[in-house]
Amino acid sequence: MNLSDSQTGGAAPRRVSAMEAVLTHLRDAIERGEYAIGDKLPSEAELCRTLEVSRPVLREALRALQTMGLTVSRTGKGTFVVANAVEDPTFGDYAASDLLEVRRHVEIPVAGYAARRRTPEDLDHLVHLLERMERETDTTSWVALDTLFHLAVAQAAQNPVFRRVIEEIRDALARQSAFLNELGGRREQSNREHRAIVEALTDGSEPDAVEAMSHHLDRVENTLTDIMRSAHTPAEDAARRGTARTSDGA
Repeated sequence: MNLSDSQTGGAAPRRVSAMEAVLTHLRDAIERGEYAIGDKLPSEAELCRTLEVSRPVLREALRALQTMGLTVSRTGKGTFVVANAVEDPTFGDYAASDLLEVRRHVEIPVAGYAARRRTPEDLDHLVHLLERMERETDTTSWVALDTLFHLAVAQAAQNPVFRRVIEEIRDALARQSAFLNELGGRREQSNREHRAIVEALTDGSEPDAVEAMSHHLDRVENTLTDIMRSAHTPAEDAARRGTARTSDGA
């Protein structure tokens, strides 16, 4: 089974990364019950051989499964299934729902303050970061710039407490950003959303800055929801349950 060069179906198939293909395959197997809660996944060597992918690709997929809350990795023992459905992914120390709630209560008003208080130096820094992000093609480098961008907006609000809050969640923001870019193809859209934020700050428009940041976080939430949603339709899930009951003699 070669998952190293996969495409999604449809009239205009979208080429997906090998990691995304492996993740989809393993997640589907867990949701179908092929690997039940408490089961240990096959070893990395066995999965690499079966799926015909490299170990780095497999490990990225396994990390994503753990972020989704489907598995847990136990040092020296392997990877074990702990859930058969995605609930609330975790980025570092914080659940996605908690992270987004805080971001809405902090970053939206921060954008408004930044529009009123930003200095020419703040704007120059933000434009520089934005231009680097728009040129960047490496996901890891882009994610690092993404976190710097949000820190710079907080800095432009001229309140050190705001920057301290963003610093506290910086690692979680980076993990979330990498996750959304790898599985949701968010980079180009995010660049456009960041540009709208910078334009609002440049204009000194508090309402536009608040709206731009709110829209940005809405898109983050929507993409995360799409990734978390099962790939199966309700009818497919019902059919699977029916098949399972029949095979069990129910």
